[in-house]
Amino acid sequence: MTMDEKLTDQEIFRREKVSTLKEKGIDPFGNRFDRTHNTETFKQAYSSFSKEELHECANPAIIKIAGRIMTRRIKGKAGFAHIQDQYGQVQLYVRQDVVGDAEYDLFTSGDIGDIVAVHGTAMITNAGELSIRVAKYIHLVKALRPLPEKFHG
Repeated sequence: MTMDEKLTDQEIFRREKVSTLKEKGIDPFGNRFDRTHNTETFKQAYSSFSKEELHECANPAIIKIAGRIMTRRIKGKAGFAHIQDQYGQVQLYVRQDVVGDAEYDLFTSGDIGDIVAVHGTAMITNAGELSIRVAKYIHLVKALRPLPEKFHG
């Protein structure tokens, strides 16, 4: 960036969040994560199960997946997000009482475009969407700029 380029308010705010992450002992860039699934293999493995089958599973497999946050909806002590990798998108269901206060704070203070990883189990929501019930939330990379707007022309 040259000296005469001006940062937008959004870019300034995101850079402040980098400092906050560093203060919490979290490296905002360059973490390594070994995943067990991508969005495509997750959907292939679990799309044939019913909501009841996934809920009643006595020993569910732990899914480790990573992607870029594309949407996020927070409803008090729980929230949903969609993450995207090169194969598609998957929904996350994050509960504060499951992941703990520190990880839930990371979830709620993150931005669209950040890259995150989760450990969790497969579930189907009341709306019928195959999702991941998050047990561990990991911040991998902080996005310093907002994602570009989609072209609608």
